[in-house]
Amino acid sequence: MIPPGRPQGEHRRAQSAGAPVSAPGCFQAPSAQRGAALLMAMVIVTMVAAMAGATVWQQWRAVQVETAERARAQSAWILQGALDWSRLILREDARNGGPDHLGEPWAVPLAEARLSTFLAADRDNTDDAPDAFLSGRIEDAQARYNLRNLVNRTEISAPDLRALERLCEVAEVPPAVAQRIAAGLRDAQSPRPGGETPLNPQTLDQLTWLGVDPDSLAKLRRFVTLLPARAPLNLNTAEREVIAAVVDGLDLASAQRVVQERQRSPFKALAAVQALLPPSVALDPQRVGVASRYFVVSGRLRFHERSLEERSLVERRGVEVIALWRERVAGVGELK
Repeated sequence: MIPPGRPQGEHRRAQSAGAPVSAPGCFQAPSAQRGAALLMAMVIVTMVAAMAGATVWQQWRAVQVETAERARAQSAWILQGALDWSRLILREDARNGGPDHLGEPWAVPLAEARLSTFLAADRDNTDDAPDAFLSGRIEDAQARYNLRNLVNRTEISAPDLRALERLCEVAEVPPAVAQRIAAGLRDAQSPRPGGETPLNPQTLDQLTWLGVDPDSLAKLRRFVTLLPARAPLNLNTAEREVIAAVVDGLDLASAQRVVQERQRSPFKALAAVQALLPPSVALDPQRVGVASRYFVVSGRLRFHERSLEERSLVERRGVEVIALWRERVAGVGELK
């Protein structure tokens, strides 16, 4: 039967060519089913690939977190070793007695050295050790002016306020900053009735609690420190600007002479320093000295492109060395 609307010759040519002839209104069901099956297969493959990728990513993330946690724990233990190293040196120095000066072993920094040189028992196998390097140093915290000296019990110490104002002048900081710091520390230690009590800062960075702007704090950082209690300035380690600011009536030239003399022979007592000064200048043993009990210990660990530095404030009580606080210092590619 020739479909209506189709010429007879064309229908015969199609039959002779072997082409299938379909009746009008019929559907190609097998082709449609094959297309739907292929689409479903692609959807399933996509879902499986997505789930597999998510699983691999979660496993990779878990490995990275565990690796970072292990590196942080190892770094903390290594830096604890640097702190123990400083304690040992300061303890031995206390046993020897005498003044504290820059010619003692504690003042010699620990140069950066590969960690394997400390840990490897067999030096022939150090090639497999990680590329980690450790360095450290000990600084005299009493080589800088102690801001805690500004407050004597409940009142501001006038001589110490003048010393801080002179340091502000050297650091190109407005004198009002010195008054703000003194008033803030006084109010934090002895609150005034009816007034707001500021938080008592424990470190230099926390002076911003008292309204000190970061720019002024950065300029003063070279000359000042904030210790837990009143402590005299060590004339064997302080810079000439700090010595001239703390000692009333002393100019920079006389302070420079003190620095030059201690380089030849460290001062063993205040009397040796007093002999270098004009008769009009008197040294106060409550404000200056030749020994220290507070030190800042810095340890730095470098591993490939990452580094981690930790600073600690320690107090030497007799032959015991106690860590008062520890903080991490941000570094390039810091271990987190």
